[in-house]
Amino acid sequence: MPTPPVIDKARSKQGNPNLGRYEEVCASFSWSKARGLLDGLPGGGLNIAHEAVDRHAQGTTADKLAIRWLGRNGENRDFTYRQLRELSNRFANALHQLGVAQGERVFVLAGRIPELYVAVLGALKARCVVCPLFSAFGPEPIETRMRIGDAKVLVTTASLYAKKIAGIRGRLPSLKHVLIVPEAEAPPAQEATLDLADLCARASPDYRIEPTDAQDPALLHFTSGTTGKPKGALHVHEAVVAHHVTGRFALDFHPDDIFWCTADPGWVTGTSYGIISPLSNGVTCVVDEADFDAERWYEILEREKVSVWYTAPTAVRMMMKGGVAPVRRRTYPHLRFIASVGEPLNPQAVLWGQEAFDLPIHDNWWQTETGGIMIANYLSMPIKPGSMGRPLPGVEASILKRSAQGGIEVVSEPDVEGELGLRAGWPSMFRAYLNEDERYRKCFADGWYLSGDLARRDADGYFWFIGRADDVIKSSGHLIGPFEVESALMEHPAVAEAGVIGKPDPVAYEVVKAFVALKTGFSASPELQRELLAFVRKRLGTAVAPKEIDFLPTLPKTRSGKIMRRLLKARELGLPEGDTSTLESGT
Repeated sequence: MPTPPVIDKARSKQGNPNLGRYEEVCASFSWSKARGLLDGLPGGGLNIAHEAVDRHAQGTTADKLAIRWLGRNGENRDFTYRQLRELSNRFANALHQLGVAQGERVFVLAGRIPELYVAVLGALKARCVVCPLFSAFGPEPIETRMRIGDAKVLVTTASLYAKKIAGIRGRLPSLKHVLIVPEAEAPPAQEATLDLADLCARASPDYRIEPTDAQDPALLHFTSGTTGKPKGALHVHEAVVAHHVTGRFALDFHPDDIFWCTADPGWVTGTSYGIISPLSNGVTCVVDEADFDAERWYEILEREKVSVWYTAPTAVRMMMKGGVAPVRRRTYPHLRFIASVGEPLNPQAVLWGQEAFDLPIHDNWWQTETGGIMIANYLSMPIKPGSMGRPLPGVEASILKRSAQGGIEVVSEPDVEGELGLRAGWPSMFRAYLNEDERYRKCFADGWYLSGDLARRDADGYFWFIGRADDVIKSSGHLIGPFEVESALMEHPAVAEAGVIGKPDPVAYEVVKAFVALKTGFSASPELQRELLAFVRKRLGTAVAPKEIDFLPTLPKTRSGKIMRRLLKARELGLPEGDTSTLESGT
């Protein structure tokens, strides 16, 4: 496939980046210095909510806008850092009044409403472990996660309780308290629930965070397994060090920024970079309650004067479906930086950002387990479209191979494919899979965290994603990364999304099969199918190109925007679909 052009004009309207000379910053960086950028608790210790809220809620920044909430029906609410401190203090006091102890798990099941953000921050102040859940989950995945997480408290809305919790409550014996956010047109609160607004109104607005060790558990995020139950990845208060500094370096936060992260806090990005990182950096966050709507998004970018925007590849592809014209009908003079995460961003999407917004989209890479951005395309560097970028200062990334003796060998040569590994020990690294010690231990070897992602590193130090180790296709002796084939398909003007799997074949072992969703204005036909097959063969060669292409209205994706290749494969082969709890509704 032809190499996309390097983009080296991203800084034209973005000012001086926080990460200037990459090699110099990396050489002088240490995590202990990064921790020095934060306050720490009076008397020692480290608490995420103190760094995100309380330290800004005094002096000249106390009345600075922390969160601007945009309701789905047009209602807007603003919260300063001072107000956010008071509201989260009230929630922390309410937990204490209920007898909720340090380390107990507080789950939040709600849409992107203000109470969600207050509950997360207040629970962190109370030194509880917080787990936000997608409000679109059904009762079964909710029950599974709350059982694994040993939930003691649930914050949810009246309507979600009636629809999803009432029927499973009897199967959650450890759940002590359900705190309800009242809703005008929802069923009244039921017995054995408490009114959250009433609880907080009666609680004191003053709260002193008790001593918090940096290694105290703080955040619980679930990541779906390929087949079995979801895994609960546990993170500690020290993670805020990585959240803070990666926001500065990878997202280029400056104090006067207006930042919009489109991710729901039910996904790790929506917590790490929708709450903690921007607030710890003292910026103003836009929170939109509504679901994706391209026109609404363009309006928000323009009206709210968003300067830094963090979104997902699936949203970018959905905007690409509508073309450039709707974007160009508005102006975005304040927008200076766009980033994306969730799955690798196809080169065509990076270039589309340049065409539509006059800004390329900066891809970055991390996982639920890493807790924060590990590899990124930076404002101060040329972008190689399709690349993950280069490691963050303080992050040592390498391509690894298993040795014949079962150990780990670090690959020093460029452009060699292997497993992406990170030297263990960064602050936001997960500390456990709940109740799965052996599974956790298997993620590490010889001091490296093994990501399960296959990648290569080029001669300039940029990393390139190939695929999950269990996604790579073995065909006639070739190892084929599905992302490369998907990216080639997306170069065709008719293709909005593509997903690629390996289909068993008696001769080649596997052949490449592609599933394609088309852009508006294009229709599936045998002629287009043949055209796409020829188009990709010309770019990739017959050994790598798909042998079959099917058209689908949409591709199955997780709620965080990742195309579920293993679900495409299961449906193609009639196999069990496994854990589909994170499947986006309608796919």
